Amino acid sequence: METSINSTNSSLFQWLGLIEDYDQPSTTTLPRAITLLSSFLVKMIQKNEKPFHTRHNKEGEITVFHGSRAPSMTIHRYTERVYRYAHCSPVCFVAAFAYILRYLERPVATSMTHRLPSLNVHRLLITSLLVAAKFLERKCSNNAYYAKIGGVSTEEMNRLERTFLFDLDFRLNITTEVFERHCHMLRREMVPCDSRKLITVLGEVVTCSCQAI
Repeated sequence: METSINSTNSSLFQWLGLIEDYDQPSTTTLPRAITLLSSFLVKMIQKNEKPFHTRHNKEGEITVFHGSRAPSMTIHRYTERVYRYAHCSPVCFVAAFAYILRYLERPVATSMTHRLPSLNVHRLLITSLLVAAKFLERKCSNNAYYAKIGGVSTEEMNRLERTFLFDLDFRLNITTEVFERHCHMLRREMVPCDSRKLITVLGEVVTCSCQAI
C-alpha cells in the first residue's frame, strides 16, 4: 500500500486513530477505526442474517470460514480482543476491511452471492487481519499466535489463510485511493445525534470530532 498521506486526509486518519504510536496501545480507549469497523460488520451481519437463515438452498454459501454455529463472543468484543493482542496498527484493520469486501465482491461461477453472517465473520476477520499484518507490517506474529487470539487451531488458521489468499487471487495491494475510500466508509458509520455527540450503530456514544475533518 502506498504510505504517503496528503494534507486533505491526514485529519481524517488522525480522527480514526491511524496516526499514533502503537508500540503500547491504550488499554482503555480503542481507536475509532476499530470501533467503526466492528459497527460496520454488525450492520452487514444484520442485513444478511435473515436471508441466509431463510434460504432453502444454503450449500453454495458454505465455505471454510463458516462455523457450525455462531461464536458466543460478539464481533465487537472479538474485534476489541484481536486489537488488544495482535500488536498491529489500526491501519491493518482498515486493510483487513478492504480485503473482506474484496473477498465478498469477488465473482462466482454460480448465482449464489457471498454473504457475511455471524457464522463466518469472526474467521474472515482474523484471517484478513493476519494477511494484512503480514503484507503491511515490518514485524508480524506467526500463524500460531493469531490462531490463539482468534480462537482457532493453528492448522485451521493455516488453511483459512491459504484459502483466503487464493480466493483473493493474491490481490493484496491497496492503493492510497482505495485506502482513503474505506476510511470514509468507516467514518460514515457515525450517525450524528446532536452537535456534540455521535452514536454508532452499536449504540456506543462518543464525542464528536467532526470539526477537525
